[in-house]
Amino acid sequence: MENSEHESTVPSRGDSTLPEHHLKLRNLSRDDYEDIQSLMDQVYADFGGAWPRDKYYSQIATFPEGQICIEDNGRVVAAAFSVIVDYDKFGDQHTYDQITGNAYLTTHDPDGDVLYGVDVFVDPRFRDMRLGRRLYQARKALCRHLNLRAIVAGGRIPGYAAYAEQMSPPEYIERVQHRELYDPILSFQLSNEFQVKRVLRNYLPEDEASRGYATLLEWTNIYYEPKPQPGFNQRKDRVRIGVLQWQMRWINSVEELIQQMEFFIDALSDYQSDFALFPEFFNAPLMGLAPPEPPLSGMRHLASYTEQLRDEISRLAMSYNINIIAGSMPLYEEGILYNVAYLCRRDGTIDAQYKVHPTPYEQRAWVMRGGDQLRVFETDAGKIGILICYDVEFPELARLLADQQMQILFVPFWTDTKNGYLRVKRCAQARAIENECYVAIAGSVGNLPQVDNLDIQYAESAIFSPSDFAFPHDAIMAESTPNTEMALIVDVDLTKLETLRYEGSVQNYRDRKRHLYRIEWLGRR
Repeated sequence: MENSEHESTVPSRGDSTLPEHHLKLRNLSRDDYEDIQSLMDQVYADFGGAWPRDKYYSQIATFPEGQICIEDNGRVVAAAFSVIVDYDKFGDQHTYDQITGNAYLTTHDPDGDVLYGVDVFVDPRFRDMRLGRRLYQARKALCRHLNLRAIVAGGRIPGYAAYAEQMSPPEYIERVQHRELYDPILSFQLSNEFQVKRVLRNYLPEDEASRGYATLLEWTNIYYEPKPQPGFNQRKDRVRIGVLQWQMRWINSVEELIQQMEFFIDALSDYQSDFALFPEFFNAPLMGLAPPEPPLSGMRHLASYTEQLRDEISRLAMSYNINIIAGSMPLYEEGILYNVAYLCRRDGTIDAQYKVHPTPYEQRAWVMRGGDQLRVFETDAGKIGILICYDVEFPELARLLADQQMQILFVPFWTDTKNGYLRVKRCAQARAIENECYVAIAGSVGNLPQVDNLDIQYAESAIFSPSDFAFPHDAIMAESTPNTEMALIVDVDLTKLETLRYEGSVQNYRDRKRHLYRIEWLGRR
């Protein structure tokens, strides 16, 4: 009974009555019943309400791995239930009660070939955060992990009630498929790569909105029969990186800048990217909203937007299920101006890396000071480091991060001339080779003549790899067109880094003479 969330095309700015989010994807347990009961009573208020406790306990006991939820600050706010079946025993003509054992999952067969969707539901207050999409992705990961051939589900079509007198269910479904009509459940399922196999009659006779009809939907696992892929809660081996070469353009409000960001984040999310990297000072056009000011005053004005942008970017990271390295932004903190890159994870947590080495211009014109911490950040797609522009020209920093097992280094930069860009590029390539890691760099292009120091830009954003047989011959995974707004999307294989470390033509990590020399961090960690 797939009743996944209705996803609005224009996400809201959030419910101010909700606490700060901290999302976690996990398996359900018996102790979660009260949360599930409350959710189902809300979602199915006109449809019988929650399952009884014994039915829920049966689901957990029968197939615990298939019962998934998302919690926020310890409370379950979305859930997906499933069962493994031998699909040939039921075929395409079945009812919900038949194939789910009246939701007790007595039909569960560990040797079956199909993951069958029993239910999906989301707290109505969280329906602009795309939690249903995240649950669907978790199910797909589980299907691959268990080496099942497909996910099959019966989906309600509640929008049909308004058209039942005008057209048949097949006609209605065809028009939804062609986007001529919108159905709050079927449209969402189609957007998540499910295909309609047929129409089911009397699937849920009590479903008046769907007139008892349902769609039989299928998602095919193209990895069926090869070795199983990692489950949804395990560290990924293949990571998809999105790098944004950002166009500096005149804007009239902070909301316009956020809208521009959301456009690109949405696009990268559609390609299921794990990371999105923005450039250094990507928010600089906001300086144009203030009257003409000296450089220091303009940068402090820009810093006044940083906390708002950080919170909005965190919301977008959760909503679009993507980790975002928010380029960098100025932060005015206890009377000191810093340049800070925020890591906004898709689980709602936020971390920050302060630029350690401000450039001479930043020190002179903006009185900017460097940070005194350097960290490797744990993510669901590997261990990452962040070095802002000039910092990548200091090899000690990347080496310290590599010693903490960093796998991907993200470098947001801002350069005005090609020679400035080439310093960043060549140093970034060196960091990838000498530390046996991937390095992604992102810069901005275009110009804003009315804004100080934004009159010209130069960038060729890129993703670099180590240099050995398992990687591109020039150690460049991808490179953008110079001075053109665009996005790069690249898959990197983290297992190749481990192989390189022990089986590479040269083995920088292993061959380092640690008994003769070392790099030591003396600041705060």
